[in-house]
Amino acid sequence: MTDNPVFKRIQQDISENDVVLFMKGTPMFPQCGFSAAVVQALSVMGVKFKGIDVLTDPGLREGIKQFANWPTIPQLYVKGEFIGGCDIVREMHGTGELQALFKEKGIEFADAPAA
Repeated sequence: MTDNPVFKRIQQDISENDVVLFMKGTPMFPQCGFSAAVVQALSVMGVKFKGIDVLTDPGLREGIKQFANWPTIPQLYVKGEFIGGCDIVREMHGTGELQALFKEKGIEFADAPAA
C-alpha cells in the first residue's frame, strides 16, 4: 500500500491535518450536494479543516475510494481516522456524536454557530 504514490499523498494529508475532507469541489464552492452538506456541518460547528478537491485529480478520486475501502465521496478524516461519508457525518452531527468525537480528539469547535 505504501508504494502507491496516491496512497502516500493521502496518508501525508491526513497525517499533517487534524481534519481533512476529501470532497468534490472546494469548501468555498462545493461541486455536489453531499460535499456541500458536510462542509455545512463542519462550518456550522466552526471546525477548521482542509478540503481536498478530488475532481482535479482522477487518480486521487479513485485512490481515496480504495484507500478507505469506501465507495463514495465526500470522505471525512479526523486525526488520521476515517469517519465516514455524508450520511454518517450528518447523522453524527444531528445526534451530537460528531461534537463528542471532536471533543475527544481535541479538535476545537463551536457549540453553536457564531452570531
